[in-house]
Amino acid sequence: MHSGVKTALVGGVFVLVAGGVGFAGYEMLGGDSDGAGLGRADAAPLNASGSGEVTAEEVERTSRDFLAAWARGDADAAGTLTDDPAAAAEALRGFRETGHVGNAVVTPGAASGATVSYTVKATISFEGHEKELAYASELTVVRGKSSGRALVDWRPAVLHPKLIEGATLRTGEAKRGSIQAVDREGRELTAEKYPSLAPVLDTLRTRYADGAAVEPGVETWIEPADADAPHQTLLTLVKGKTKKVQTTLDADVQAAAELAVKKYDRASVVAVRPSTGEISAVANSPAGGFNVAMEGAQAPGSTMKVVTAAMMLEHGLVGGPSSPVECPKEVTWSGTTFHNNKNFSIANGTFRDSFRRSCNTFFMKALGPLNAKGVEDTALSQTARKYFGLGGVWSIGIVSTDAGIPVSKGPETAASYIGQGKVTMNALSVASLSATVKNGAFRQPVIVPREMIKGKLTTAQPLPGNMAATLRSVMGAAATDGTAAKAMSAVSGDKGAKTGSAEVDGQSDSNSWFTGYADDLAAGSVVQSGGYGSGPAGDVVAAVLNAR
Repeated sequence: MHSGVKTALVGGVFVLVAGGVGFAGYEMLGGDSDGAGLGRADAAPLNASGSGEVTAEEVERTSRDFLAAWARGDADAAGTLTDDPAAAAEALRGFRETGHVGNAVVTPGAASGATVSYTVKATISFEGHEKELAYASELTVVRGKSSGRALVDWRPAVLHPKLIEGATLRTGEAKRGSIQAVDREGRELTAEKYPSLAPVLDTLRTRYADGAAVEPGVETWIEPADADAPHQTLLTLVKGKTKKVQTTLDADVQAAAELAVKKYDRASVVAVRPSTGEISAVANSPAGGFNVAMEGAQAPGSTMKVVTAAMMLEHGLVGGPSSPVECPKEVTWSGTTFHNNKNFSIANGTFRDSFRRSCNTFFMKALGPLNAKGVEDTALSQTARKYFGLGGVWSIGIVSTDAGIPVSKGPETAASYIGQGKVTMNALSVASLSATVKNGAFRQPVIVPREMIKGKLTTAQPLPGNMAATLRSVMGAAATDGTAAKAMSAVSGDKGAKTGSAEVDGQSDSNSWFTGYADDLAAGSVVQSGGYGSGPAGDVVAAVLNAR
């Protein structure tokens, strides 16, 4: 991984710049002084105690004094101003010693309730090399449970937003070599140009850069507590020799994906080539953090009806696209009543009509006969694994979370048919649904050439011919004359799609889901609290498909 060289702690001088709500900036200037008596704010009385919510004055004073102690390098004093003095002091010392943070400027913003945000511009210095590291973080002031004092609620993210429990900021030589990741056509992929790829590139480097660094570089990184987890590189002071790592990504599709998700606060998208399973793009908003697109696990809503429809076809519960079916306003399953959106119903409708309009009650009513066959609770997970590879372990080349489609009972079974209950997926899983239908067979998604992957790839049976044709027909109807039509109207070629919206406890708005394909590109997206799948998630997928 990496190795740091520990040096003597450099003292600092604290400077208070007047302004704001009592303070505006703290400057840590590397020097010979220990900072004693220089710019110290009036310390909060250590024996002060109170009750109830912290006051605005307490928030100002506690945050000011904590940042001042941090700035002048007094880890112990800063620690006593938190609710976990030992942990805080140790982390603060490590920030300077292992992170090699020399000069820095901390600029607080106005308090928002008990929370104070601030920006940090730090100079990282290592063996004659220097570079600036700029970021924003925040702290929250709380009432100490036993002391009653106003204290900083300690967590490592106070020092840097990417620091979690057990993680460490380090600067040093990079034992693991640098990589130059390239797309399918040899174009370089960087986190600067494609911010969503930051965690992807970190993992690629961890897995595929062995033996690459004849001349090691110098970096600042977040070292996780888990030795098997990838390091997060924050800053490169000196580049080492690089190793070229081939990926399946497409720079053009990746660029479109980055722009598409950037329109929303929390959104993810993955694009996959149906014919090969090669991943063409992965993007998240916010970018650069947790890879929700591939590691998330949430209810996928009605995009699951692609699998449910396949299950119905497999068990002979529905015929071709024109076969007559029922779509009432509501249906009761094991004592629980389920409705369609706005209680719509379809009179004298067909399978195509119910799919393109996403009729919940059709899927539940038509699946009642499975009860008599004794496969009601197991059929969905079996079909998902048999034809779509869902429920298997996917070795895609980087970290990913597999879909969860467990056996269920009672009303939960009915909920799983429409992508609720205990069913969980992410944008990668949902993109693969469309890719499988378009191709007529599951190809396990990969982000590097298959020969580079050490794990065994998941396989599945090809969709039977009639099943594949029917699914393409009903998904085509959804894309041209159904819930997905608005989003897919600007997408040309042989296309199909399915919308979804999933209710999540504690959210006022549903998550917006969408899966679709056009020619040899499929994509899946989720926009948190985006509402109907026909809206935000559909727009994201359409933008990505149009980049093919």
